[in-house]
Amino acid sequence: MIEIKNVDFQYKGSEEAGLHDVSLSIKDGETILLCGASGCGKTTITRLINGLIPHYYKGELSGSVTVSDRDIAQTELYDLASVVGTVFQNPRSQFFAVDTDGEITFGTENIGLPPAEICRRKAEVVNELELEALLEKSLFALSGGEKQKIACASVSALMPEIIILDEPSSNLDWKAIGELKNVIRKWKENGKTIIISEHRLWYLKDLVDRVVFLENGKIVHEWNKNEFSSLTSEELQQYGLRPIKLEEKYIREFGGEMFSPESRSSDTTFEKAVTIRDMYFTYKPQKYVLFRKKLTAESSDKYTISIPKLRLPQGSVTGLIGRNGAGKSTFLRCLCGLEKSCPVKLDIDNESISGKGILKKCYMVMQDVNHQLFTDSVEAEVLLSMKSEDKEYADKLIAELGLAGFENTHPMALSGGQKQRTAICSALAANAEILLFDEPTSGLDHRHMKIVGGLLRKLAERGKTVIVSTHDPELISLCCQYLMCLENGRIKYFRKV
Repeated sequence: MIEIKNVDFQYKGSEEAGLHDVSLSIKDGETILLCGASGCGKTTITRLINGLIPHYYKGELSGSVTVSDRDIAQTELYDLASVVGTVFQNPRSQFFAVDTDGEITFGTENIGLPPAEICRRKAEVVNELELEALLEKSLFALSGGEKQKIACASVSALMPEIIILDEPSSNLDWKAIGELKNVIRKWKENGKTIIISEHRLWYLKDLVDRVVFLENGKIVHEWNKNEFSSLTSEELQQYGLRPIKLEEKYIREFGGEMFSPESRSSDTTFEKAVTIRDMYFTYKPQKYVLFRKKLTAESSDKYTISIPKLRLPQGSVTGLIGRNGAGKSTFLRCLCGLEKSCPVKLDIDNESISGKGILKKCYMVMQDVNHQLFTDSVEAEVLLSMKSEDKEYADKLIAELGLAGFENTHPMALSGGQKQRTAICSALAANAEILLFDEPTSGLDHRHMKIVGGLLRKLAERGKTVIVSTHDPELISLCCQYLMCLENGRIKYFRKV
């Protein structure tokens, strides 16, 4: 049993985020979905349950939180480890090992289980979650979705009574979301109490027992499963929630047809284009004595990315799609010059660009935006990206992306969705010719996803070349004119939407 009674919480150093008079009871074996706009308090509730508040995140807390007859304020985090397991929005933040096998068993080793029991639990979890293909791999070589699976396995191996998932589908492709759904179903069948904070709703509608809707740090509505499933599209939009039922075209595209082996004709008839040449890259270290060997088309089958030539339309938004691990993030990193061993060249307006010149033409919003937030305020972060500071324009961008009031807030004090929007603000302020977005709607609610889609369209209308890697069919329908599918680091097809 989880009992939250009359809780008020205010993060230290923040006036906006927090909870206000929140009361919530969760029965043993119940599956609860927490939903609402970014920054509404979903993650804060999960931190109350797993003890990160007040033991890690400091602030003003009143009211009481009881988990399995334990007063959270009086219980040390290590005493909660076997009771509450958490899969965070960014799985990298909870990794302690460097390889998949070590990460799966880390928790069980840390609490001192016998070696035989550790091996038994590992085998059981690997079989249950179908992780055989990910064993004996470096965590650094995994895609975002694959890391999420390992994070689920490491939590599952501890066999906690309560499992918390914070935006678990944010980095997953369609197939991986289906696998995640099966994992949650198995946990549910085993009697686990499950709390899920999520924006994508369609895959959970048959699993949840109750849905809790938050707004500005307050619980304003609750639905049971049947009530929630019967909400109309208009009602969901009023609450700012994403669809419960996806259109048939999304199911066809992302459910399998998009990746079918049938041939697709590439549409490269656009007038103005950015031409990419010689994009060859591998993560495997190369043997060299004095000089690094230049990658070429020879033995291209050994490369993680192998694209000899590709034309992309200028002044348009191209959606980059593909399975987890297909090479989408690596493609973007190579294109913007972050992978120094990649010999890529760009032809733009009859100018050939390579090396450091590419860094001046491109700007990338990373999948994990924590790696590119450097300053002590949102406004300073946006101003940092400008060639010449323009406070008025910076504040306009901040307001457009729903961050007004957070100008002086430290970026690390923001929710995941708010951090994402801060990074997008910085990209817009940079005014680069080629703008790359890696999962820009990860952690965003429906309203802010529409705002981001509209901004990407506006950028294209201003002549910018925009490439957006995404698993969100809603975002594609909002802003993409072209689709590029990547498979095993190769272009499978390029076509109009």
